This record gives sequence, C-alpha cells and structure tokens, in this order.
Amino acid sequence: MIEAAHGPAPPLFPRPRPRMTRPPSAPPRRVARLLARALVLGLALALAALLLGAAALLLLLPSQQPLVAGHEELAPRDVERALALARRHDPRRAIPGVVRGLSLTQHEAELLLNLAMARLRPGRWTLAVGAEQLRLRGSLRLPANPLGEWLNVEVELRQAGPLPALDALRLGRLALPSPLLQRLVELALRTEGLDGWRALGAATIQQLRLRPQGLDIVYAWRADAPAQLIAALLPARERARMQVYAQRLTALAAQQASAGAPGMLRGPRVLPLSTVLPPLFELARARSAAGEDPALENRAVLLVLGMAANGLALSPLLPAADAAAAQPPVRLTLAGRGDFPQHYLSSAALAAEVGTPLADLVGLYKELADARTGSGFSFNDIAANRAGTRLGRMAVSAPGLLQERAAASRSDLDLLPDVSDLPEFMSAADFQRRYGTPGSADYERMMREIEARLGHTPLLQPAP
Repeated sequence: MIEAAHGPAPPLFPRPRPRMTRPPSAPPRRVARLLARALVLGLALALAALLLGAAALLLLLPSQQPLVAGHEELAPRDVERALALARRHDPRRAIPGVVRGLSLTQHEAELLLNLAMARLRPGRWTLAVGAEQLRLRGSLRLPANPLGEWLNVEVELRQAGPLPALDALRLGRLALPSPLLQRLVELALRTEGLDGWRALGAATIQQLRLRPQGLDIVYAWRADAPAQLIAALLPARERARMQVYAQRLTALAAQQASAGAPGMLRGPRVLPLSTVLPPLFELARARSAAGEDPALENRAVLLVLGMAANGLALSPLLPAADAAAAQPPVRLTLAGRGDFPQHYLSSAALAAEVGTPLADLVGLYKELADARTGSGFSFNDIAANRAGTRLGRMAVSAPGLLQERAAASRSDLDLLPDVSDLPEFMSAADFQRRYGTPGSADYERMMREIEARLGHTPLLQPAP
C-alpha cells in the first residue's frame, strides 16, 4: 500500500459528523427577578385597592350624628288605635280569601314601622308619604367604633303598578346605583332569615297605594296566614331557637295527657303555667351554659309561651314530621284563670322585645278600652300586666338570675301574687267614680299596693 508522505490518505466517503444539540437554556436570572417583582407589585396594588375601597366605605357609611334624632312617645290614642286595628284585622278571625282594606295615616304607619324595626336594631325612622311616592329616613345605631355610631339610611319608593318599587337607596354618604338595590334587599332578607316575607306579601297584599299623608292597603288573608306570619316575621335563627322550646312544651303537654291530667282527654291541652315555665327555663339555663345568649333564650321562652297563652298553635314552629304538631293546641292557666296568662306573657314578651314603658302603656289602655266596651276595668288584670312587665325586663337585664329563679318555681304564687281581692269588672262610669283617672291619688294608691305585692313574689323580686 502506498501511503502519502504525510500520513494515510483520507477516506473516499467520509462519515458525516453527528449534529450537536444544545439543551434548552433556562430563562436568564434577570428576567425571573423582573417577573417576581411584577407579581409582588400586582398583588400589593390589588391589596392596596381593596384596603382603600374598604377604607372609603368605612369613611362614607358611619356618621357621628343621626339623620333622625329623638324619640316620639306613644300617645294614648296611638295605643288605642293600634289595639283596634289588631282586633279588626286579626287573621285568626278572618275568612280566608275575603278581600279587605286597611287605611293608615302617615303617623300610624311610622309608629308601626318603628315598633317593627326595633326588633332588628335600635334606631329611629320617619316617613314622608306623597302622591305615588314615599321617602323613608332612618338612623341605626352601630356597634362602638371610632368612625361614628350611626348609619343613616334614606330610601325612596315610587308607585309602580299595584305595589311600590324601590327607586333609590342611600347609606350614609354613599348613593347606591339602582341595579344593586334589588340584590341588596334580597341579600338583607336572606341574611336576616326573612325570605318568607316576599312570598307572604305576594300572596296576601294585592295593592298598596301611596297617597298624600297615608297608605291604602288591599289584602286577603290566606287560610294559613297565622302560621305564615310567624314564619315570615321571625328571622330564621329566632325560629330555630323557638322551635326548641315549642317542642319541649308540646312534649310536656303530651306527658300530662298520658298521665291522665284533668282537662287533657280531649280538646285543647290545659296546663297551669307553673308546671311548664320551670322546665322551659331550666332548658334555657342549660343552653345558656353551653354558650347560647341567655337573654335571647329567655325571650324565645316568653314568645313560645305567649303564643300558647293567646291561642296560637305551635305547629308553625315545629318540624312537619313532628307528631305533636297535629295535636290540639296548648292552653295555659294562671291562678286558675285563662286570661291571666294572656296578660302576663304578652306583657313579658313585649317588655323583652321593645321595652317596659310600651308594655305598661298597652296594658293600661287595653283595660281602659275594656271599661268602655269590653269586660270592664280590672286591677287584677293590671297586676298580671305589671307582673309580666317585670318578668320581661328581668329576662334581658338579669337573664341568668331569672333562669335560676324560674327553674326553681313550684306554684302559681311563685309567679303572681294573690290578686283575687282587687277590684275588677268596673264599667267606665264605675272606674271614674271610684278612681277618677289614671294618675289620681286613689289610682296611684292601688298601683303602689300592686307593686308591693309583686315585690314580694319569689320570681319577680328586684335583683340584689
């Protein structure tokens, strides 16, 4: 073989060199740092915008001064008018489906509104009703905060067919756009557990006309109106709390019936108040010890007992499958009388809900009305009213003490002193001849006697 002078000859067909491939290179570190900074900056800006928006809302909503100040005291004519309206439009006495009309002055509508709103949050509301328009202004007290103790609210309605429509809403200094109004109203109703109110209104209220200085309402009660009213007007949380005590009360009545207690064989189940009040408040004490609010538990007990005392079936508060719901209603007695629990528990529930003065005023003017057109003025009814007012006041001001005392009660005399000797069934003429008017010396002497007896009653004695 001949070799070249400088080494072997190259091959005639050289092999192709393998192609070199580079691994994909990672992003430069500088780009990664820029991306990280942009992400952090974006999150910071979003958080800052959120905080600024929340701060703006906090600055716009609360106010140091209420838009509506002061509190108007109820006049006797207001109480008498409210009682007359309640009797005339009581769904328990109405024929289902029959169309009826109700006319309210602006003043009456405003009073009813303030009583209803007092259940949700302390505040004050005013109404201004014109031809086909209504303006509502209110001030709600807020929890303690450094920005302001009041939330001022302005609402405008306009007539839109048979029923008014929401036209404008202002919270503090913030005016809400109209597309949000309906959603906010629905959210508020759901939050408070009042979803049933819309269905109830659509089913019963056929027309609500706005006129200068007044409202005209055309409505028809449904057959289940009392139950629907309870379901619609009570927030879901309160209904759930009351359900506990309604179930306990019906269970107690069933136990009495199975034991062959007098009056339990047929018809309404008649129970002395002193046999059911202690176990209900014992249950309230146990639930309070487990973390529930004792004042709210006490109020639920009083509302359930008040329903039973006033002839309202407890079935709206009970589960549909609960057999107790189909049983006859519970009837309560106190000192052997069926009317005393009505006075006692209605005043207690009213005092626990909206305050003692209103409970006293309603009780007094109901008796004055009875003196003119009903059974007559009775000081023992007044005593039952005043006893209930004390009970309701203690239910929220000294809830733990009331639970302890109520759970230990053993007889009707622990709840109400003997008042059988007090004058009763007096006509208006008899009352005026013997006592003049409320506030006279003779009238006040009777009231001091009643208060002295109540002060020595075990359940109602002043807190130490």
